[in-house]
Amino acid sequence: MKSVNPYINFNGNAEEAFNFYQSVFGGELSIVRFKDMDDDMGATGDDLNKVANATLPIGGGTVLLGSDVFGSWGESFQRGNDFYINLEPDNLEEAKQLFDNISEGGQVDMPLQKTEWAESFGMCTDKFGIRWMVNYEGK
Repeated sequence: MKSVNPYINFNGNAEEAFNFYQSVFGGELSIVRFKDMDDDMGATGDDLNKVANATLPIGGGTVLLGSDVFGSWGESFQRGNDFYINLEPDNLEEAKQLFDNISEGGQVDMPLQKTEWAESFGMCTDKFGIRWMVNYEGK
């Protein structure tokens, strides 16, 4: 496996949080807003200015990742369900195997599929209530 990184969701204050984390850890912060993506993921109005993806290297090969929630994502947002463990496999076969295994007995929130940022990306909640992302960027 290439890496395992935390992915944190925020209810409209991702940029503020990541600026704070940058002051703690240093590193180069990268922020992409929904309006900057080819696929705005259904964001409209003020939500277009929210953070679609923030990336901050925090040392030892670990990257802190995060975004704001909106719409139906925001309706279910609460502290405690605001993070994922992001798995970045080495290849597509490993992505499929990890996703199938980790989601077994749990719930598939977004099946593995091609996205703007990945050859294969999916989200699930395992049978213990832990939320996972499998993100194979591809070649």
